[in-house]
Amino acid sequence: MFPYWRLSAYYFFYFAFVGAFAPYFSLYLQSLAFPAGEIAILMSTMQVMRIVAPAAWGWLADRLGIRMPIVRAAALCSLAGYCGLFWAAEFWNVLIAMAVMAFFWSAALPLMEGVTFSHLGANAAGYGRVRVWGSIGFIVVVLALGYGLDHWPERGVLWVSVAILIGIVACAFRIADAPTAPRYPEAEGLADVLHRPQVRSLLGACFTMSAAHGALYVFYSIHLVDGGYGRATVGWMWTLGVVAEILVFLAMPRVLRRVSEQTVLQVAFWATAIRFLMIGWGVGSLEVLVLAQALHGITFGAYHSAAISAINHWFPGHLQSRGQALYGSISFGAGGMVGGLVSGALWEPIGPAWTFTVSAALGLVGWVFARGSIGGTGGQMARP
Repeated sequence: MFPYWRLSAYYFFYFAFVGAFAPYFSLYLQSLAFPAGEIAILMSTMQVMRIVAPAAWGWLADRLGIRMPIVRAAALCSLAGYCGLFWAAEFWNVLIAMAVMAFFWSAALPLMEGVTFSHLGANAAGYGRVRVWGSIGFIVVVLALGYGLDHWPERGVLWVSVAILIGIVACAFRIADAPTAPRYPEAEGLADVLHRPQVRSLLGACFTMSAAHGALYVFYSIHLVDGGYGRATVGWMWTLGVVAEILVFLAMPRVLRRVSEQTVLQVAFWATAIRFLMIGWGVGSLEVLVLAQALHGITFGAYHSAAISAINHWFPGHLQSRGQALYGSISFGAGGMVGGLVSGALWEPIGPAWTFTVSAALGLVGWVFARGSIGGTGGQMARP
């Protein structure tokens, strides 16, 4: 029997943590008087660990043929690491605590994506119905914490995040592992798949999309607060983007039955360029910001659904865990790190508007990569 609610609960808490961390942890760091460059480095710690940790954990999972025991251990260790932030106030202490937490926290999602697809089996298009609960968890926390921080000190972010991490641990122990596909002698190896030019172009597009979002995830909340908006408004703006994401996730199973992943990716990259120009230059207009946030449904929801579907096809069977880990490492890891560090280096010298313009330019670069991921005929991906 498909464990819909147990998987959905895990996604709910996992992305509830993102809803506490991504919008508000930079404000907590700002309250500790860290400059923009150091905030960018600290926020990029999560992305740095996503480069190496998922690949290592994915290799171990494929080698041992287990995933959920690793997910459970990672959940416990990430909770222990995050608790160190309660005693850390200096840059290096915060960096160490975040690095420990991120090394284990980043191990979980690629493995859980593989477990989810294994449970789904032939019904892979039903992924969006499970993943949507992650978006709901994000919304609940980002709204509640946004209102709370109008009355609490920024340190409240730490307490809310720890409570959510405890929820992740509880859910991890309630999900049964799913069997991985056996490896047959004639099956392709990882190097064989990566040798395909379409796969390299796809991974390049994923890297660029996350790099383009670097300024958003590090500085968007600071950008709005500096523009005169309250923290509750910040919460509503993040919520608007995720509501759009939910609607797109629900529609994507039908969309991907009619439209190729590459077409969805190309549309998403054009939307990315438009969105970041609107955020950078339109901060004085709430209407422009609302429209820009609505585009999150395309720049993340449609993009992620298409990308993860393509990864699932290109890395089948025994390569599934490593394929998902590679996707996470290259996109959210390396791409997110580069985007965060570049935005941190540019934020004060050239200002927010031009920093987001660089993000828009990266969206156009990603569009070029997305075109290169087309194989076969008719704009469809050539399947392995």
